[in-house]
Amino acid sequence: MLMDTLADALSQILNAEKVGKSEVNIMPVSKIMVNVIKMMKDRGYLGDYEIIDNKKGRILKLKLVGKINKCGVIKPRFSVKLSTYEKYEKRYLPAKDFGILIVSTPKGLMTHLEAKSKSVGGKLIAYVY
Repeated sequence: MLMDTLADALSQILNAEKVGKSEVNIMPVSKIMVNVIKMMKDRGYLGDYEIIDNKKGRILKLKLVGKINKCGVIKPRFSVKLSTYEKYEKRYLPAKDFGILIVSTPKGLMTHLEAKSKSVGGKLIAYVY
C-alpha cells in the first residue's frame, strides 16, 4: 500500500530518467501530483503529459526530456518563512539559481523564487534540479 503517492511518482520519474527511458506511466494520480508535474513541465524538466481515465483509476503518462539530475519529496514538510528560504536552498539544491523548491502557500503551489518575489511563506513540498 502506498503511503505517499507524490514521493512514489517522483522516484519513478527519477529512476526512468537514470535508465534513459523516454516515457513513464504513473498510477495512482493525485491533484497535488498533477500540479507538481505541471510546474516541472513549465520549467522544462519534463515533456508533455496526459491523464488517462480507465476503470481502475487514472494513469499519468509522462514524456521525459532527460534534464532531471535529481528530484524528490521533502519530508517532513518544513514550514518556511521569507527569511528562511536561503537555508533550505542550501540544504536541498546544489548551487545558487540551479533547480527549484516547490512550496505550498496560501496562494497555491509555486516555486521558491515566485514565493520570495510575492513575499509569502508556506510548506516545502519537493525539490528538482
